[in-house]
Amino acid sequence: MLLGVMLFFDGALLALGNILFVSGLTLIIGPQKTFYFFARKQKIRGTICFIGGIILVFLKWPFIGVVVETFGFLNLFGDFFPVIVTFMRQLPFIGTALSLPYVRDVVDRVAGSRTSAV
Repeated sequence: MLLGVMLFFDGALLALGNILFVSGLTLIIGPQKTFYFFARKQKIRGTICFIGGIILVFLKWPFIGVVVETFGFLNLFGDFFPVIVTFMRQLPFIGTALSLPYVRDVVDRVAGSRTSAV
């Protein structure tokens, strides 16, 4: 999908990236858990936007499809961003960069990380 965006929203590469993403997710967590993840009531808006974006890419509307799909992706996987940021802060070079004073504030705000009062 990244290659499709780099090549000015090439519809075929974006469609291939979407197929590989969904099939890879299914292979990693299994078909039943994939279905339950996308079918949860609190994630239905993200699921509709994500699948709608994939359909728009398949119908040769790549720019609008990617925008709608990104909105759905953020709604679906937004809960994982604090976990990803915490993991990345433990990496050698990336963790040092993410712990810089101004960068830390921006990353915490974007990822929605919570800080304790203690």
